[in-house]
Amino acid sequence: MKETFLSFVYLLFGDPRHNSLEHRLFNTVSLVNAFLNIFGALGSFYLPNFEVIFILNLTSGLLMFGMYILARVKNLYYSLYWPFNFTILTYLSSMWFYNGGSLGGNHYYFIPALVIAMILLRDHRVWILYLIYIGFTASLYTIEYYRRDLVIFYPNDAERYLDAGGNYIFVQILTGILIFILSRNLNIERKKSDSLLLNILPGSIAEELKKNQSVAPVRYESISILFTDMAGFTKVAEKMSPEELLSELDRFFRSFDSIIKNHNMEKIKTIGDAYMAAGGLPVRNKTHPIDSVLCGLEFQRYMKDEKEVKSLKNQPFWELRLGIHTGAAVAGVIGTEKFAYDIWGDSVNTASRLESSGIVGEVNISFATYEQVKDFFECEHRGKITAKNKGEIDMYLVKGLKEDLSDLRDPLKPNSKFKEMYLGIQNS
Repeated sequence: MKETFLSFVYLLFGDPRHNSLEHRLFNTVSLVNAFLNIFGALGSFYLPNFEVIFILNLTSGLLMFGMYILARVKNLYYSLYWPFNFTILTYLSSMWFYNGGSLGGNHYYFIPALVIAMILLRDHRVWILYLIYIGFTASLYTIEYYRRDLVIFYPNDAERYLDAGGNYIFVQILTGILIFILSRNLNIERKKSDSLLLNILPGSIAEELKKNQSVAPVRYESISILFTDMAGFTKVAEKMSPEELLSELDRFFRSFDSIIKNHNMEKIKTIGDAYMAAGGLPVRNKTHPIDSVLCGLEFQRYMKDEKEVKSLKNQPFWELRLGIHTGAAVAGVIGTEKFAYDIWGDSVNTASRLESSGIVGEVNISFATYEQVKDFFECEHRGKITAKNKGEIDMYLVKGLKEDLSDLRDPLKPNSKFKEMYLGIQNS
């Protein structure tokens, strides 16, 4: 029911995903004004000068409705800004003279009209708007003071109270609608900005940045860093258009994003065809070496499944080198422009070398990681491998879960015994 109602609201006033706050507000105010003025025309027959008031209400209502159609269908709302304002000012000024002047209550509408106009105006010319509205209001009071004969007043107090009271109630309704629209859209815009920030930074880091305008660097004595790189990337990429290449990378990295979420890992960044993630931060935990290896195994399974599909279609495919290292690092946010959460330290360099020294289709880990996962996974010792700028590094290939810790139906899925051991480490 709620979704149906929201769909109807978005159909009338615009979808927050595609239309700006100003655009949606313009659509709402123009449509509400259109209906209020048209119904106001139909309800003006009790007034002594109803012919003129009927024409003013109906004409302004139809103009507002026309602007709503153009803004909603043709996206011309910003071009209609000044016609919209002058329609309101002309209508309110005319009603001033034909409907009781300052005693009729039409001047109440100048306040919400100015507020709406200020919100809709997106540039520095707001001072012009102030002058126009203040000028109109001051002129109307001045004319009424010196030329009362130009104003048609009410023949009796009963009609004055009835019309002024009606205008006051309508202003309250309009103000309530305006506040509802602004507060709702403010929440929508806040959620959009928060969602965007959370796509860049971990939740706790985003909160710290919003609160303090900066993020203090944090040293972690033990985290696990995972690097991947597409083997044969350039060769396959040469056979693709830029659009195809970007689409394919996006598809792979979206899958990786989903996998790391399932294993309590934090995405750090992508650089070209390389993907970097880490476990054990920003919230410290003791299971990050296990999480990172589970994540790496699932990455490789995904890549092997993709390879099978591509091979059947005689299409080129990528394979993955993947390295994991566990050690100390510093994490934080640097800079003010296009900032990002990142990690630094010798452990990061070591993890990168484990990836570049890795074997396609395998999960290559360091001795430091092996020491913390050897009770959970079958590992094959590769020996000491020479890595660029790092000398010899003791490396291991993770072949899978230990037989007694894997699910009978899926060798990469942990069973209850695995989970019990995992929880023991987590709670220790």
